[in-house]
Amino acid sequence: MEAKQRTGSPYLLLMVTMVLWGSAFSSSKSVVEHVPHTVAAFLRFGGGALALLAAVASFGNRSARVPPRAGRRAMTAGVLGVFAYNGFFFWGLSLAPSLDAGILIPVMSPVLTSSFLLVTRREKASRARLAGLSLGLVGAVVFFLGAGGSTHGNPTRLVGDTLFLCSAVCWAAFTLVGPKVMAAVEPLRATTYATCAGAVLLGLLAAPDIPGMHWSTLPAGVWLNTAFLAVGPAAVANLFYYRGVAAVGPASASLMMFAVPIINTLCATILLGESFGALQGAGALVLLSGAVLAVTQGRLPWRSTARRHRGVGVAGRGEPEGVVRR
Repeated sequence: MEAKQRTGSPYLLLMVTMVLWGSAFSSSKSVVEHVPHTVAAFLRFGGGALALLAAVASFGNRSARVPPRAGRRAMTAGVLGVFAYNGFFFWGLSLAPSLDAGILIPVMSPVLTSSFLLVTRREKASRARLAGLSLGLVGAVVFFLGAGGSTHGNPTRLVGDTLFLCSAVCWAAFTLVGPKVMAAVEPLRATTYATCAGAVLLGLLAAPDIPGMHWSTLPAGVWLNTAFLAVGPAAVANLFYYRGVAAVGPASASLMMFAVPIINTLCATILLGESFGALQGAGALVLLSGAVLAVTQGRLPWRSTARRHRGVGVAGRGEPEGVVRR
């Protein structure tokens, strides 16, 4: 019984994390419908910064010392992983459905990461990975064709999807440089530094739009969604994710990221009434299939872990990357 609890509990935490991240796209869209996208981004990550600061004070390692240089690097990483990523993300939400964001960003991020690692020869090109990346590319092309040319598509939606792709590029870049930049800082504290730095820049970006805001006329739902985004996907989800990764490893945890598009699709269609045409749907399925194949290379990460524990080497077979935080 205890073994089952030790095995099941981390995956429960990770599943809760994926639900929080998957629902964040629709919740962010609800905020963007009432305020400028720059203000929406600042509200979410300004509140997220406060929530994470509270989390550090409550759960962080108080005895740990953070070298000033490491702290500055973590904040610099926030420029890419928080400011640039969310600048494109919320701008895209003002033009396209959250349904598109929840498919393109979490799926394209690991595809782009894998592609860069192969191009720079930091990883070997297996047949399974090349096939997965090819499928992902085809799926992305079909998805974008559907965004601009289907009965449910329009040029504005296509521009929004392009911004979501830019957001995925930013996160892929952050995935590659983030671990090295923030290696000297515990994950929760590093994320807090990055979020605070990104929130400050998002605040500067939103500054021209803030004077024209009529705060008293905003519906209560806007504030509820903002509070949820700050506390849930930012603070609670990150805490759960760190504990889950520590228990099951980054490979198994990153594979669960592919639950995010499914959860987002349910939230966007049920709560917001969003939809896409058959062409976009087909492209999304091909893109998701290619991404899973590229990341896993046809192997379940927890099975590879079990083989290593039994002494069976898997040299040359890279573990899935593309861990994404929201």
